[in-house]
Amino acid sequence: MQCPACQHKESRVLESRPTEGGQSIRRRRECLKCKHRFTTYERVEFVPIAVIKRDRRRESFDRSKLLRGIVRACEKTGIPHQRLEDLVDEIEVRLQQHSKREVTSDVIGELVLHYLRSENEVAYVRFASVYRQFTGIKDFVETLNRLRSDDPPGEEEWRSFDSPLPDSTYDRVPSSISPSRA
Repeated sequence: MQCPACQHKESRVLESRPTEGGQSIRRRRECLKCKHRFTTYERVEFVPIAVIKRDRRRESFDRSKLLRGIVRACEKTGIPHQRLEDLVDEIEVRLQQHSKREVTSDVIGELVLHYLRSENEVAYVRFASVYRQFTGIKDFVETLNRLRSDDPPGEEEWRSFDSPLPDSTYDRVPSSISPSRA
């Protein structure tokens, strides 16, 4: 591993330990030339996932973008940052375990809402207000009423996610850009 201080290519590992629930390994290293100590992370490289946005554009899945949105929704709720990292890990693992390499932003948004619903109601409403593009108080009232119910909207989107994505997941996307359903 190349030293970030002197660019020497040889270092020794001082300590290794699993992090992110076993999803990566944190290694403390020391440069053999300048003795600078630094940390590296080793994680499994996943196949990229394309996210189909509402305007039909495709973007690569961006874990940090998802985390920023969740952190923003959870500000001042008392949820530890590590728990938010864990939520993003869980969502990312579910996306990676799925056979399709393309997923709509709606599926990701509903997965986030599913997790936030059990974490914190305020975070749920905050995320929903941005994700579902609330335009007024009526949208907040409807969401609060749904939050009280046992069957919130969008549940079918994430519930079916453990099996291959149902065709209905792509109903909002023209067939010209939908993944093949072979």
